Amino acid sequence: MILNFSLQNFGPVREEQVLTFEADKSDHLEDHYVIQAGGYRVLKLGLIYGANASGKTTILKALHFLRKLVLEPEDKKTGELEFTPFLFDEESQKQPCRLSIDFIHNEVRYDYAVEFNSSAIVSERLDFYAPKKANVFKRKTDLEHQFTEITFGSKIKTDAALRKALESSTLWNNTVLGGFLKINAKLHELSEAVAWFEEYLMPMVYTKTELNDFVTARIKEGAIDKATVVSILKKADFNVSDILFEDKELPIPDGLIDFLESQMKERASGPAKALREKGKITSVDVELQHTVGGAQFRLPFEMESEGTKRYYGFAGLLALLLKDGHIIPIDELESSLHPDLYLHFILSFLINAEKSQLLATTHYRELLDNRDVFRNDAIWFTDKSEAGATELYSLADFDTSVVRDTSNVLNAYKSGRLSAVPNLGDYFIELN
Repeated sequence: MILNFSLQNFGPVREEQVLTFEADKSDHLEDHYVIQAGGYRVLKLGLIYGANASGKTTILKALHFLRKLVLEPEDKKTGELEFTPFLFDEESQKQPCRLSIDFIHNEVRYDYAVEFNSSAIVSERLDFYAPKKANVFKRKTDLEHQFTEITFGSKIKTDAALRKALESSTLWNNTVLGGFLKINAKLHELSEAVAWFEEYLMPMVYTKTELNDFVTARIKEGAIDKATVVSILKKADFNVSDILFEDKELPIPDGLIDFLESQMKERASGPAKALREKGKITSVDVELQHTVGGAQFRLPFEMESEGTKRYYGFAGLLALLLKDGHIIPIDELESSLHPDLYLHFILSFLINAEKSQLLATTHYRELLDNRDVFRNDAIWFTDKSEAGATELYSLADFDTSVVRDTSNVLNAYKSGRLSAVPNLGDYFIELN
């Protein structure tokens, strides 16, 4: 589970901004919002509000970028890291970005931090608590010679062969965790940290992300329980009683294998080779079964409404969150969802999830009108400073002079007392 995530000099974020999932002392909605993990009280949910272009999506993008930085290391030293520093300041453009994350995996806390520019990882470190804080490794990069130097903490048992293999596999634009993925070696603390990025931190879901194929594939392989998805769809009033799949073997389209090989930079092994050997591709037709008036009707998925298709994906994500421990960053969670369905999704997650977290941006203000469904420390805002930089803060940061326990938070937000709203001009537009 994530405890804290911070970013600095990433996109519109200039100074360090910290998002925390550590619950404050309040016991409000404790049973539904707070999980005990590694000796910490950890929140399941974080919702980020803010005006358009205020930087709220950047928080999610930075988390997604960190995941890719670890799990998808560059193959060549010349590969550049695709990010943009803060551009409204000449000094910031020259400075590295810094991302750090504190997380709990198998009841052990890990603190991971990495600094980088577009060409290289500048520095990196991983600490863990067993139970006191101890260093796993520190890494510095000799930028002039493009060489990685790694030193291990006194509590970490390594041999010369492992250290040499890890240094040689960790290119100057790779993280040490990414380099560790490339070698056949065992080191418990590194394995645990990498496993958390692989298993717990899920890719970011954008407003245009197509979830249908992902959910269908996970249902077929057993990672998502079909009965749970059907139950979620039923409770959301979609009148779905079953999900049916039919596999079809189709010829491989001309040029597909060559395209896959060029995109995935592989020829000797991998998906392209498997596809070449099989000689066909498998297509999955999906139908949703509806029960109406006691009779059952099957409807091809492509004929379903856009709302049904969208919530099929969300039902799959929710089923995944309830079954296993994950965190999923979702941009504009309310997109294509009726307000009642949006609230139903949030409450279904909070009431049923035991090991998962959800981090989402949202414009759905009406949730702030009901203190029976939110905690102050789970609500976040992004706003732009006069210098154009993103500032991130929590509703829990306001003292009682601004927000009391009896205050209507929605009214406070709409009136601008919490900031994070557009500063709009008048309605008159002069035409030339």
